[in-house]
Amino acid sequence: MHKTKLFSAALVAAGSLFATQSALAYGAGDFFVRGGIAKTDVKSDNGSAAGQDLDISDENGFYYGVGYIFHDKLGLELSGTEKFEHDLALENAGGIGSADRMPVNLMLNFYPLGGTDNKVQPYIGAGVNYTRFSGEDTVLNDVQIDDSWGATGQIGVDLAITDNLMLNGFANYADVDADIDLNGDRVGEAEVDPVTIGGGVTLRF
Repeated sequence: MHKTKLFSAALVAAGSLFATQSALAYGAGDFFVRGGIAKTDVKSDNGSAAGQDLDISDENGFYYGVGYIFHDKLGLELSGTEKFEHDLALENAGGIGSADRMPVNLMLNFYPLGGTDNKVQPYIGAGVNYTRFSGEDTVLNDVQIDDSWGATGQIGVDLAITDNLMLNGFANYADVDADIDLNGDRVGEAEVDPVTIGGGVTLRF
């Protein structure tokens, strides 16, 4: 009887230990939300408009992400940022106004340490980017920047503070090229191709 009680207690202790260890691991069935501050740097050569080189400013803002892990090492993530208001300038005319850019990414993430008891959970992802341009406010009449579709990729890491709270950091690249129209006619192309670096928190549940 005494041995049976000891054996039962050992099983309970082992089960508790396993639950504690596995709680820190990313695993199939987990959902997460994340958010924080991001800085987006556009490429140095931003295309042209009306025969002149175009310059698009770098900006800062908030980012977000929501995701579901359907396998210990694989998950889907929908992410994006608030609208970034970019200043626009032409080579010979200087500043001409601004336009808003709002990206949305859908990515498949790979977690090499998913399913293991590791507080540090790196990930790498790839997928598709949709970028909507709006709010064009320039000295030129009726300027419109078309929406863009392109490839996107990211690398990131989550550092577990508790079972549900993690610190997050990431770097994302998106292929963003959009036609520029003036009074309904194409006059150039905006080549943005931003690299976005961010940091914040992830909540897992």
